[in-house]
Amino acid sequence: MTYGNRTYIAFDGDNDIHYYRLMTAWKANDGFSLNFHNAHDLNTARDSSQEESIKRQLRERFAISKLLVVLIGAKTKYLTKFVKWEMEVALRLGLPIIGVNLNGSRQMDDRCPPTIRDRLVVYTSFNHNIIEHAMNHWPAEFHSLHSAGTTGGYYYNDDVYRRLGL
Repeated sequence: MTYGNRTYIAFDGDNDIHYYRLMTAWKANDGFSLNFHNAHDLNTARDSSQEESIKRQLRERFAISKLLVVLIGAKTKYLTKFVKWEMEVALRLGLPIIGVNLNGSRQMDDRCPPTIRDRLVVYTSFNHNIIEHAMNHWPAEFHSLHSAGTTGGYYYNDDVYRRLGL
């Protein structure tokens, strides 16, 4: 696989796209330090009637990605067409996964999709500072823990949130 430097963001396009747009706004705004190369900038995958065509485009995005951010909303765990498939691809590729809880939870909760529930994933709340922290630190932490055979959900303790001003 080629070296990836992009961040792939998976989300419920019908209900949670505004959270994705907020993340891209943070990236574009000089007042925020969140900086990532968005895999979605590679191509546009819109016509859901052409499932295999979309998955081909999504695979192109994965080929240049270094991690997956899953925005976990109220209905994410019920999505089986694309979001579940995206998580399965990331797991198959061994990509670090950050589960971002849109309900404010700082750790895995009942909204967590079954696909990643028992996997090595870090969970955060939806906040610029902790998402940035996870994007900067989780890939190395993931690879270290994965090499040691560690599994299960991870989260940052309250001290990390306090240090980040949260």
